[in-house]
Amino acid sequence: MFLSRALPAASWRGAFVTAARRPPLLGSGELGYLRELAAAVIESARVRPGEARGGQGPNRTGITLITPGGNYPALWVRDFAMSLDCGLIPPAEVLPQLRLIARCQNGAGERRLRSGAIVPPFAVPDHITLRGEAVFYPGTYSPGEDQGAPPWGPLPPADDHYYLVHIAHALWRDTGDARFLAEAVDGYSLLQRLEKAFAAPDSDPDTGAVVASRERRAVGFGFQDSVYLLGAMSFATLLRWRAARQLAGLLRAAGRAEGAGEYERIAEKIGRHLGTLFRDPAPGSGWLLAATGVGRQPDVWATLFALHLGALPEKAARGARQSLVSAVRAAGHTVEYQGAIRHVPSDRYFRPERCWEEGGGRANTYQSGAFWHTPTGWLIEALRPADGGLARQVADRFLQHLRANDFRQGRQGRAPWECFGIELQGAQNPVYMTSVTLPLSVLQAR
Repeated sequence: MFLSRALPAASWRGAFVTAARRPPLLGSGELGYLRELAAAVIESARVRPGEARGGQGPNRTGITLITPGGNYPALWVRDFAMSLDCGLIPPAEVLPQLRLIARCQNGAGERRLRSGAIVPPFAVPDHITLRGEAVFYPGTYSPGEDQGAPPWGPLPPADDHYYLVHIAHALWRDTGDARFLAEAVDGYSLLQRLEKAFAAPDSDPDTGAVVASRERRAVGFGFQDSVYLLGAMSFATLLRWRAARQLAGLLRAAGRAEGAGEYERIAEKIGRHLGTLFRDPAPGSGWLLAATGVGRQPDVWATLFALHLGALPEKAARGARQSLVSAVRAAGHTVEYQGAIRHVPSDRYFRPERCWEEGGGRANTYQSGAFWHTPTGWLIEALRPADGGLARQVADRFLQHLRANDFRQGRQGRAPWECFGIELQGAQNPVYMTSVTLPLSVLQAR
């Protein structure tokens, strides 16, 4: 495991490791199993130079790409970034992926595509093909004029811009060496590229929140890319809050302390508004809303992520934990099944047969009510202070699911899945990396 040799300032690092002072919830054998499974999934996700994957390729990038796992034939920025905190991807692999993403970043000019899509200056790709081509939108492997626009919106997803900062921050954290930030890529240092990426998505100058309008709509978070959201978007805003703090730390590490204050002020502004801007007005609810315009529905993932980051005031955090406890204990798998989590509580669907107000799919499928293990670690971490026994039960269900369906058993199993329904109906995308790497990063309490 690669541990940090240069920790960011304690004044804000503590917000990322709220559970680290407690002993691990899982025993050494259970953690060992998760690490072994995660390592095996990461290995399956690697596509080495010259190799093909999923009918695409061969890999001509010159580096070993780490895909989302399974049969994915591209590097996804968010999935890679979300897996780095597990400690199983060494810095020697992180830096080449960071350089590749920086090379694929849009240039200084806006691009208007034939599809109607708009690629802003210094936009970060959604994914990068085995040929090293930038694809800025979900739903396609085409790097050309036909990518983007309906149904994704004219702008690229916002989250990848902040995940690029997270990749660089993880590399610095795990090496204690910030010299890579001075490397030039097509005339801009990596640090300059991080700052320009941070500035690319639309945000509200009054609250600091990431925003979308009908004319300039973007997916806020890739794990909600089928959902139509307008207004301020909670998950993307939380990513911007974290990235601002991380950029402040990177600037100080690079000897540019004078620029760090700008990002600290952005984070402080976002923090002041989070609890009220996204507060669910329903009586007794502690959920955060997915968005403030279209999509004013409880967002389980955003609520969990906010608790993980320590971004909520204490009163709001207590309310969020209580809503989670109640939802997990409720009959009918309101938010959790076999340790996996829905996006929206099933008792708060827009209509019984429709999860989201706009977009999404059929109720109880994919991002509209299927269950995902990617945020499982956040759920267990959030439950533990409020109900340690319930946290342990969820952890047990998670482990039991993985052991029973472990892809290393051959035809007997294909877990970790990306998502699945009750009794694994509609299970899709086997050997999915973030379904084990992200929970591991939280549960081992690094």
